[in-house]
Amino acid sequence: MSMLTTRACRLVLRRNLVSHHRGLATTTNSLLPPPTSSSDTSANNNSKSASTSTTTTSSNTTAPTDKKKKHIVFGNRGPSLQDFLNSTTGTPTSSHSHSKPLDPTTTTPLDVPYLSMKGRQLGQGSKYFVEVYGCQMNVNDTEILMAIMNGAGYSKADDLEEADIVFLVTCAIRENAETRIWNRLADLKRRKLGPLKDRAPLVGVLGCMAERLKDKLLDSDKMVDLVCGPDAYRSIPHLLSISETTRQGVANVMLSADETYADIVPLRISPESFSAHLSIMRGCNNMCSFCVVPFTRGNERSRDVDSILKEVRQLSEQGVKDLTLLGQNVNSFRDTSKDGVELSAGVGAELSNPGFNTIYKRKDGGMRFTELLDKVSLIDPEMRIRFTSPHPKDFPTALLHLMASRPNICSQIHMPAQSGSTNVLSKMRRGYSREAYFELVDNIRTIVPGVALSSDFITGFCGETEEDHKDTMDLMQRVEYEMAYMFMYSRREGTHAGRRLQDDVPEDVKLRRLQDIIKIFHKGAENRFRARVGLPAGECVLVEGRSRRDKSRWVGRADGGFKIVFDDDLVLPTIESSLNNNGGGGEKGKVQIQLGDYVQVVTSSATSTSFQGKAVARTSLTEFSRFQSLLNQGSVGRLSTITGANISPVASQLGLGGHTTLNISP
Repeated sequence: MSMLTTRACRLVLRRNLVSHHRGLATTTNSLLPPPTSSSDTSANNNSKSASTSTTTTSSNTTAPTDKKKKHIVFGNRGPSLQDFLNSTTGTPTSSHSHSKPLDPTTTTPLDVPYLSMKGRQLGQGSKYFVEVYGCQMNVNDTEILMAIMNGAGYSKADDLEEADIVFLVTCAIRENAETRIWNRLADLKRRKLGPLKDRAPLVGVLGCMAERLKDKLLDSDKMVDLVCGPDAYRSIPHLLSISETTRQGVANVMLSADETYADIVPLRISPESFSAHLSIMRGCNNMCSFCVVPFTRGNERSRDVDSILKEVRQLSEQGVKDLTLLGQNVNSFRDTSKDGVELSAGVGAELSNPGFNTIYKRKDGGMRFTELLDKVSLIDPEMRIRFTSPHPKDFPTALLHLMASRPNICSQIHMPAQSGSTNVLSKMRRGYSREAYFELVDNIRTIVPGVALSSDFITGFCGETEEDHKDTMDLMQRVEYEMAYMFMYSRREGTHAGRRLQDDVPEDVKLRRLQDIIKIFHKGAENRFRARVGLPAGECVLVEGRSRRDKSRWVGRADGGFKIVFDDDLVLPTIESSLNNNGGGGEKGKVQIQLGDYVQVVTSSATSTSFQGKAVARTSLTEFSRFQSLLNQGSVGRLSTITGANISPVASQLGLGGHTTLNISP
């Protein structure tokens, strides 16, 4: 239910207000009257009629004294719409319901910004353009936004020049991310004030930065027309209509306890891509002291398992071969719907090990992430499954064993450590010590051999000493990650650290420490990658496109998520055929590599970021997994390092007799 003040709700009867802007026709049963002149506003300043000019609908926002600054903000504070409805019958429901009851015969609530768009075409003939910043969740949110906009009659513009509306889907995790958005808004403002200002598009800021800085964004002079938080995307067509009608900045920053957009089929940004993202949960309950996500994304809530499995099937039918399950804390997924409870066997409900704890009380019941991943991986054995971003506390042993047993669940785990110092981890409210983290890493690498680990690190957190920094460097040296995201601490207002801790590490010290851990990471990653060069089975690589540096070569992703670049050679049609061609050379029977193929690649060299190699054979996840198993059992020999343009892994190279045949089909 929308949290609207009684005063604003009295204005819901304004109908069919139509405005034209660059041919953008908007029709709405608006919450607000048409804009009034300054004299009208002055004359009616004390009036409570429906024609009163309203600057805000959020009870915690003071009306600005500058008459030019008129904003309409829907937020979580203040009386609800139910308060308004009950007030029409004189039934108070909260301490806010003081107003004189309204006459239901003259005041009827017709519309609120988040209601269903079914059957409405508010944007018919208008185009929108989207710029995406930040994490993979923002990419998925953009696909949800596109589905909502297209459903309301809008169409996506190919470039900014033809757009009636420009959306910036934003990130607020660090100051640098927000600075980029402010710079971009300044560019768009110049368009609004330039010679083509009559054709300047509306500007909407969406996502986490919108949720965090709603007032500042609306107050930015002529920069922003619309602000919308991550839980209110359904309302955007209505918000656009209100903004057009009233010529005022409008915002919906309501956080929801249950919004997951489970009923919306995302409109993929790159439908030709073989990779896709699927959001399974939203929000976060961890309340790490440095993190703004719980304040911009709200509490955790999970989609029902049926809607997830349905979308996975749809993506499989569309040819997707690499699917990433998304969530702010993805492995804390817990479906408490009727089916989620009934289908759950209670597997995977425990924490990673006794050294982990939570700041909140964990709840029992419902289907956990391990059981969901099990069901998702069974839908299409030839579709890889990844997941991000997890929390280290939610890796029960059952989840690790599932990952080790399913060929299509990638051996890639993101393990955000943030720091290697127990002292700093405590200040960060992470819920574990460095010793508990080490124990988890050992457990993962024991159960899931060859797993690729990645992590996040923050340098210069509040009170971090040189000894704390040495602990972080030590942890990174001992673990040796394949990938890492490293940043200097950036204070976020409203967080526990922003309110209670002192940002006392000088910027130059933060930078020096960041440079220290970057060097350590690259050395460790290079060690890990070089150890993988020439693996007996090679690597199973999904062909994703041409190399940016050399268009004559292919690039693809291996199971561990790292990139491998290889030549565009003809390859054998299967691994089995490469084993059974009795040493025959030449090009006979070979096939051309195609986008979306899985190919067996033997790696020849590595840096800290990628591999070089040679493609051997086209394959499948099932066949490659079977081949790996046979190698581990000693049933076939080791693939030799392949050099030269026309050499293939023939039977003689594998130590097989000339008449040996080997069936590795499932």
